[in-house]
Amino acid sequence: MAKTSMEMVEEFKSFINFVHDLKKTDEDHWNRPLSEGKWTLKDVISHIMLWDKYFYEEGIKKIKLGQPVSVKHINFDEFNANAREYAKTQTRDQIIDHFLEYRIKIISDISGLPEDDYIKAYKDGDKKKFSIRGYLRGFISHDKHHKKQIEKYIKSLTKL
Repeated sequence: MAKTSMEMVEEFKSFINFVHDLKKTDEDHWNRPLSEGKWTLKDVISHIMLWDKYFYEEGIKKIKLGQPVSVKHINFDEFNANAREYAKTQTRDQIIDHFLEYRIKIISDISGLPEDDYIKAYKDGDKKKFSIRGYLRGFISHDKHHKKQIEKYIKSLTKL
């Protein structure tokens, strides 16, 4: 059964508590790879936060203000490499606080919108279709992917 837009918003919102609870993870564990050859926990949350920031500032906020959407299909590898570099300059709490800030802004701006606003196709910065529903669909699965990695990593820490 297809999820309603409000159910998608709630699922997207649920990642807030998961990330907030990561403040309980020792800061030392934030700088270790999740598994061999993988990113650190700090890298992963920084990566998610910076994608939230990008889509908020270039998409969601613009829609709320009635401005043209400026999201573009950017080089993911370059963006992600920059997110990892950014993570090196931040503490665990700074990254979590920034994640919470942008995720809450997104939720605040899209909560309670009429269904038509979720499915409305806006032209993005590349003149392609952008919709809030499509954005949520993509990033809920992105969150789930990283959540599984993080949960496996946290579980491995309890075995040490």
